[in-house]
Amino acid sequence: ILSSAQVKGPGVGIISISHSGGHALAISSFLDHVSATVCINACTANTLSGLFITHDTVPDPEQYKASLIPIERATCQFLFVASEEDYNWTSVFFAKQAVSILKRHNKHSYSLVLYPKAGHFIEVPHMPFCPSSVHAALGKAVAFGGEPKANAEAQMDLWERVQRFFKSHLGVESTQNQSGNE
Repeated sequence: ILSSAQVKGPGVGIISISHSGGHALAISSFLDHVSATVCINACTANTLSGLFITHDTVPDPEQYKASLIPIERATCQFLFVASEEDYNWTSVFFAKQAVSILKRHNKHSYSLVLYPKAGHFIEVPHMPFCPSSVHAALGKAVAFGGEPKANAEAQMDLWERVQRFFKSHLGVESTQNQSGNE
């Protein structure tokens, strides 16, 4: 991956939302060269076998130590993002838990952003608001929460934050300035 023309180096960045957040945390924890990871409405543990991922069904991962992703091993910077009206799962709880884990290990390599009234899907700007949909794991319509205006504002704000975060922690600005590109 590092030899790809699209990778400016020296490290790579990861952006994830929802269930892919667990994968992003695991990659950040176990693989070298990850410099920056953005987790949007993610969980801090591998989801337990047989459980559907919905707001009230995922237990506190601290009760299942073997499922916790050891994010304290990661050497990257984290941007944890959580919506306070996420009906899919308790994103704020999981984001604060991730911060707590890092603090316990004397790591200060994180930022936490909370969006009041935003729902589960905070995507790139101008994506349609998705208050409910058929859940891929359940095969049933479920509510994802949030208010349209709050979601749109969160998308706009987060897009700017993500760009600044990656530029800051991936060395993109210094690489562009050295090559004469601005």
